[in-house]
Amino acid sequence: MPNPYADVLRVPGAAAFSGAGALARLPQSMVGIGTVLMVEGLYGSYAAAGRVSGVLVIAQALLSPQVARWVDRSGQRRVLLPMLALTTLSMAALVVAAWLRAPEALLWLFALLGGGSQGSYGSYVRARWSHVVREPKRLHTAYSLESAIDELGFIVGPVLATTLATAVLPPAGVAVAVVVGGAGALMFLAQRRTEPPLTTAPASAGGVGTVRPAGRRSAVLMPGMPVLAVTFVAMGTIFGASDVATVAFAQEHGNQGLSGLILAAFALGSLVAGLIYGALHLRSSLSTRFVIGLVALAAGVSLFLVTHSLVSLAAVMSVTGLAIAPTIINGNAMAQALVPPERLTEALAWVSAALGVGASLGSWLAGTRIEEAGAAAGFHVAMGAAWASALIALVTLPVLRRLKPHQPVQDVTEPA
Repeated sequence: MPNPYADVLRVPGAAAFSGAGALARLPQSMVGIGTVLMVEGLYGSYAAAGRVSGVLVIAQALLSPQVARWVDRSGQRRVLLPMLALTTLSMAALVVAAWLRAPEALLWLFALLGGGSQGSYGSYVRARWSHVVREPKRLHTAYSLESAIDELGFIVGPVLATTLATAVLPPAGVAVAVVVGGAGALMFLAQRRTEPPLTTAPASAGGVGTVRPAGRRSAVLMPGMPVLAVTFVAMGTIFGASDVATVAFAQEHGNQGLSGLILAAFALGSLVAGLIYGALHLRSSLSTRFVIGLVALAAGVSLFLVTHSLVSLAAVMSVTGLAIAPTIINGNAMAQALVPPERLTEALAWVSAALGVGASLGSWLAGTRIEEAGAAAGFHVAMGAAWASALIALVTLPVLRRLKPHQPVQDVTEPA
């Protein structure tokens, strides 16, 4: 059988924008931990590092859907070029301010500007795929490829940022992320041929051929999207809590340095599953597969509590990771089905934002519980969030099945 990934990458311009997009979104896996290491290394305070990093991550999560909404209305290049300039200048200013030991409030300002203007290049890349690939099966493969690239970034990015910050200079991780991400974004935006055209929706009145711009209502408020967003917040909480709990678990076992490798095993399992899932074309309902993925993820996370060594935790995480990428792939496909074409980029950005908000919430909740009761308490937070996401999806599955898709992706309404 022909390789489905080679097939979609042969689409004119696809390999170029996908590769550039991979570089453009590498900072998402580097700037968070890079900022923590930079501020802690220069200021000697984990508390200050957490505050500055939190401002950056939350600003990016909350404002990226607004940037994406602007992109849907005005086009990728027109919006993202000035945003890229603001991001680059703000992050460079953050590095310089930290190096000069400026007041923490000034770091907050630059983190807010840098994170808020960063946008979500994963959603922009997927919007291009939906433009150049029309067949549902090929689009499924393309989305799977991008999820695998996301996971690869979360394997390489944190290790690269940590190495640069500890072996070179504290700001090196953030500085390299800004340079690589900026170069990737410029290459991405230079590709005009594959940029999605502006889309308008037909007016309900006014004669044949009359069109109107997309409505003012946010994509996250469209039928089905609130459920999807809440579910992804709970999923993000799993990842944020697992990250913090894994570091604490490794510290309790006397080898904190191995925490990065254990988390890499989590992402590696997801990467492998994403590539395999993208080569499959299942005939079951998309919403059903989404629920099954969440239940499998919850079952795997529950096993974290019965591990008693770093090796066993890594093994369980690698197996549990197999449920991550397919579930996120299905979630992105559902977002595409639930909104009209002129709101696609914003909808995909809301999915990414929900994961980011959940990750921040999970880190905070797990950190609080770990301070009180140790690493196991952090895994309790992850398990609770996992079963909450599965329960939300199970309860709302009948509603999701009744929704009429706006776009021709794998069926979100009825089993085949």
